[in-house]
Amino acid sequence: MKFIQERFIWMFNKIAAFVVFLSLAASSIPAQSGFAYPKPRRSDQVDDYHGVKVPDPYRWMEETESAETQAWIEAENKLTSSYLASIPQRETIRKRLTELWDYERFSAPAKIADGFYLYSKNDGLQNQSVIYRARSIDDPGTVFFDPNKLSADGTAALSGSAFTEDGKLWAYGVAVAGSDRTSWRVMNTETGEYLSDTLAPNRQGSIAWLKDNSGFYYSSYPPVERGQELKANTFFQKVYFHKLGTPQSQDVVVYERPDNKEYFSSAEISEDGKWLIISVGKGTERMNMIYFKDLTAENAPIVPLVANLENSWDFLGNDGSVFYFRTDKDASRGRIVAKNVLDRSLIWREVVPESADTLNAVSFINDQFVLNYLHDAYTKIKIYGRDGKFVRDVELPGIGSAGGFGGKRTDSETFYTYSSFNTPPTIYRYDMRTGESKMFRKAGAKVDPAQYEVKQVFYNSKDGTRVPMFITHKKGLKLNGKNPTILYGYGGFNIPQTPGFSISRVAWLEMGGVYAVACIRGGSEYGKDWWKGGSRLNKQNVFDDFAWAGKWLIANKYTSSPKLAIQGGSNGGLLVGATLNQNPGLFGAALPAVGVMDMLRFDKFTIGWAWRSDYGDPANGADFKAMYAYSPYHNAKPGTKYPATLVTTADHDDRVFPAHSFKYAAAMQYAQAGTAPVLIRIETKAGHGAGKPTSKQIEELADVYAFLFKNLGMK
Repeated sequence: MKFIQERFIWMFNKIAAFVVFLSLAASSIPAQSGFAYPKPRRSDQVDDYHGVKVPDPYRWMEETESAETQAWIEAENKLTSSYLASIPQRETIRKRLTELWDYERFSAPAKIADGFYLYSKNDGLQNQSVIYRARSIDDPGTVFFDPNKLSADGTAALSGSAFTEDGKLWAYGVAVAGSDRTSWRVMNTETGEYLSDTLAPNRQGSIAWLKDNSGFYYSSYPPVERGQELKANTFFQKVYFHKLGTPQSQDVVVYERPDNKEYFSSAEISEDGKWLIISVGKGTERMNMIYFKDLTAENAPIVPLVANLENSWDFLGNDGSVFYFRTDKDASRGRIVAKNVLDRSLIWREVVPESADTLNAVSFINDQFVLNYLHDAYTKIKIYGRDGKFVRDVELPGIGSAGGFGGKRTDSETFYTYSSFNTPPTIYRYDMRTGESKMFRKAGAKVDPAQYEVKQVFYNSKDGTRVPMFITHKKGLKLNGKNPTILYGYGGFNIPQTPGFSISRVAWLEMGGVYAVACIRGGSEYGKDWWKGGSRLNKQNVFDDFAWAGKWLIANKYTSSPKLAIQGGSNGGLLVGATLNQNPGLFGAALPAVGVMDMLRFDKFTIGWAWRSDYGDPANGADFKAMYAYSPYHNAKPGTKYPATLVTTADHDDRVFPAHSFKYAAAMQYAQAGTAPVLIRIETKAGHGAGKPTSKQIEELADVYAFLFKNLGMK
């Protein structure tokens, strides 16, 4: 009987969706722009925020699975697909992207245990990179794990990995359709057999194994009601211990904070296996508390080390009871400090003081600290002894980004990857004893870096703040104001924009395009103060920085308004939407992807509440006033001539709820008074971006570049 009922409901919804689709199609009338859009229902929903009446006519789109919303999605995708298919150059662009993408690429190897190196490799067009196991760094190895076998269409991806110290057991997470929710399994690496131990899909934290392989710590949330995975808030994260060989239902809660549902809690184990370190944070601001437990003492308590949420504390390693941390306490740009945790005094010893550059990351290898600094947003590497004395610089090939330097404290070798906008990733083997860097592997991308020029410029924003920007283009570019240009930005959550390689950008450069990246406030390019200058009540600085980057490019004849496109994803999607709405005549095209577009309801869905540390809280009067002033959804002004806009999102995005993009696209289509198209592309079986298969990436980029080709008047 239940099956019959479910089948009836399924058929009813299909019929209802078809009826609404016909209704939408029939009511599609030429807008003021002359472009025929679906005409979704505008409800009379109005909310009161601190005495301000705020309309929300497309609230119903938050019910993403309703027949009405599904019909609107179908109508919009049909419209967008027909428009993009009419662009003759799209197929040529897709073929060229496919050719460029078809190159061999690797990750840096990681030494898991003696005689056990692991690295990933993609032959070119594989949807997911394959994990290889090698006996030595000279051994090409054999396939250890192939994520492409998880699903036929490549939409299941590896999302999390943790080996025991001896490498005999491997716990790994799998995410489906781009979801942030992962399920975990445990494998015997010697036999390839799976243990009975599993973790059900959830927003799992990283896994920390005990030294004796008897179990692991992990963090997770209470289960979400089935069917609400894309929408429901998640609160009360806890740290659990899983004993190997037992069901997840018997896992023990090790640490929880019932006093505050918004606290994040994660666990790690010191390299010597003696200490459990628990980090507790709130929101996305880099601030956390630290607690620890002696795992060698029976019934040892969990002891607070840092019990206030004022600064960031990253555990680096330990000498017995002396713990080392990277922190921004009393150092906006970061420093290294140490403390004997058995000493109950509040005294911290400074190991490496704050620099003029921003301390982005630290590794503890060969009994030395490898410090990864940002110097005007590009990488500089310095090595210091455990005593805080400078050892040497690691020379890098140029203005670019270097990352890696993984390994254990006892390792004398490590690996790092260097890349830049015109330089494919190159992996280097680094000898910590001698300081010698030797090229290990290089990506096989069919790119000649000598054809392109990468430069860094600085411009003044609206309030006079000096902002760095990277510009990449073909050598010999004529500064005549006629070059099609993509201006990219992010501007939030302490995330810096650094030079890096993307094969998709090569296609744009080949097309004669200029690619610019503005390192605007809200990131961590210049430390904590740079983030503060672009968050909460200062968020408008971010949009001003971005707009003034565009004005600089125009003033210096790189491009002109009809040739300038802005692009960004997630928080960068918000950036594009807000900047576009505030400066509609400044740009020729806009590409907001998976953006946070409704600033008054972002905290109602999934993990959105955590972003209040960056955006503010709509329940706070001052925050509301600031957010309402720039919220993209609420600032689409009817009667405005907007440039060509292509909104992109995905139906399984459980980080930024896709209704953000639905509502914004509908509002922009309703507001458009110009002749340029305002379209939305809604990907299926995909999420926020992580783990997206190669095939889907190529198809989406072909659509984006074809859209720009047509609307920027490219030849």
